[in-house]
Amino acid sequence: MREPKLREIDHRAFLRRLNPIVEVYAAAMRPPRDQLPGRHTIMQRHASYPGFRAIVAERRGALPGLSGPVRGFIYGFHGGAGQWWHDVVYQALADKGGPEHAAAWLDDAFEVAELHVHPDHQGQGLGRALLNALCEGRSERTAVLSTLNSPPDSPARNLYRSVGMIDLLTDFEFPGGGPRYAVMGGMLPLAAKR
Repeated sequence: MREPKLREIDHRAFLRRLNPIVEVYAAAMRPPRDQLPGRHTIMQRHASYPGFRAIVAERRGALPGLSGPVRGFIYGFHGGAGQWWHDVVYQALADKGGPEHAAAWLDDAFEVAELHVHPDHQGQGLGRALLNALCEGRSERTAVLSTLNSPPDSPARNLYRSVGMIDLLTDFEFPGGGPRYAVMGGMLPLAAKR
């Protein structure tokens, strides 16, 4: 079996691949199927944000049970006031450590919005490769993201810690309910693998 290849794509190519991207998200996160149209809309909106950058891991040729060539993806953009995640997290960080603390992390931040690898390709270093490729060469001061809070030693949280990210918020509930998240951040460029 050939390994997936990483490919940077612009927002138009991202939108053309959005259905298979959402399917990778669904396979990795296993949300209720009725939530997928909303996720599709959110990702579509993110593609219009300033500084948008996306990387996909693709492999030509179908494998049984997998639809399309996308095996993993990551994307992010320059976070800023007026963006829902930025504003919610900014307020929570300001409440925790003051406005200077929030500004230090979010005033010049690259928001890593989504990173997902199809379960058939997890545990092979693809997530790390996608994260490093996405953040390489970014001009922002920090990279920030949210990930499921539990368990605290999940593969995702361990990956983010291994590139120098720290917990900024833990056991955090975004407005509207749902699972608890950890908000993590690190200085750019990300640290080499530890």
